[in-house]
Amino acid sequence: MPSTAPVQLPFEQVHPMRPAPLLRELQARSPVHAVRTAVGDPAWLVTGYEEVRRLLDDDRLGRSHPEPERASRTGESAMFGGPMGDFDTEQADHRRMRSLLQPHFSPRRMRALRGRVETLTADLLDEMAATGPPADLHAALALPLPIAVICELLGVPYEDRAQFRTWTQAAADITDRARSERGLAELFAYGQRLMARKRAEGDPDADVISRLAATDGVGDDEAAAMGMFLLFAGHETTVAAIDEGALWLLAHPEQWQALVTDPSRIEAAVEEILRAPGLGGGGIPRYARTDLEISGVRVRAGDLVLLDIGAANHDAAVFADPDRFDIDRPAAGHLSFGHGARYCIGAPLARVELQVVFSQLIARFPTLKPDCAPEEVTFNANVLTGGLVALPVSW
Repeated sequence: MPSTAPVQLPFEQVHPMRPAPLLRELQARSPVHAVRTAVGDPAWLVTGYEEVRRLLDDDRLGRSHPEPERASRTGESAMFGGPMGDFDTEQADHRRMRSLLQPHFSPRRMRALRGRVETLTADLLDEMAATGPPADLHAALALPLPIAVICELLGVPYEDRAQFRTWTQAAADITDRARSERGLAELFAYGQRLMARKRAEGDPDADVISRLAATDGVGDDEAAAMGMFLLFAGHETTVAAIDEGALWLLAHPEQWQALVTDPSRIEAAVEEILRAPGLGGGGIPRYARTDLEISGVRVRAGDLVLLDIGAANHDAAVFADPDRFDIDRPAAGHLSFGHGARYCIGAPLARVELQVVFSQLIARFPTLKPDCAPEEVTFNANVLTGGLVALPVSW
C-alpha cells in the first residue's frame, strides 16, 4: 500500500555514502509516497524504477503549472524550486528547444571533442603532480575540467569562470530565494552581453553560442537564456559526478585496484559512477497536467510529483544488491540522464569527460587514496546539484 501520512523531506542520512534508512524502508513498502518538501509543501515522491522510468516520458507531467504562485515548491531556488515555463505552450516550447540544442551535443560532435578533453585533463593532472601530494582533487580536477570544457564548447571566456561560477552557485541555492533570483538575473545579463559580442564578431561556426546567435528565428534573449542554461547544466552536474565518482572508487580500494589492473573496465565503471552515488531522497520536480493514477495513488491536476531517480537507480527489483558499489555490475539502464523525450542532451559529453578523467587518473596516480574518512568529507547541501566542497587525496 502507498504511504498515506506525509513524510518530511529531506530524509535523515547518517552517513554520506549510505542511503537514508527511512527512504529504503518506504521504498520497500511501495513506489509512491505522500511527502512534504523541505519548504513544507505537499508532494508525491515516486521511488520505484519502473514508475519513475515511465513517468519521465509521460506528457501528463510537466515543469509548468497553470497557477505558478499556488504551486508546491521543492525549495527556494529560482531556477528549479518551483514551476518553469508557460503551461499552455510548454510541450511545444520544449520540443523547439531540444531541436535547436541537440545537434550541438550529438555523439559524433562529442567524440570529436574527446582529444581536447584529454589534453585539458592531462594539463590539470600535470599541475596536480607538480604541486602535490597532498592535493584537493575537487579544486585540482573536478571543478576546473568541466568548466574549461563547457567554456570551449559554448564559446564562454574561461577567464570569466569565477564570475559565472558564483552566479550559477547562487542561482542553484535551495535555501535563499533572494540570492537565487539575483544569481539567475546576473547569469542572464551575462548571457545577453555575451550574445551581443558573438553577433558583433560575426563568426557563426566558432562555437555553440555563435551558432545559436546565427540561427534564424532565435532572438538574443532566447539564445542568451539557452546558452546560460547550457553553461549551468554543462558543468555543475559533471563537477559533482567527478567528485562523487572519485570518492566512491577511493572508498572501495578493491574497485580502484581493479580499474588500475584492467583499464578496459572504464566504460562500465563510469556507468556505475553515474548510478551508485545518487542514493535518492530528492527528485526531479514535475507537475500533474491532469488527474492521473500512479500505482494505485490518485494524483490530482496541479500536484507536485517528485521523480526520485536516485531511489529508482537503487531499486532492488532491477539492481541486485543495489547499495553495493560494483564496477562490474551488468549495465541495466540507470536513469541518471533521464528517459524518453527529456533525456539529457548532455549525456554524451558527460560520459566522455568521466571516461577521460578516470582513465587518466588510474594511469597517472595508481596509488591514489583519500586523505580523510568518507564521513569527514563535506557535501554542499545548500546547492541543488550537491557535490563536494573538497576531496583531500594523496599518493
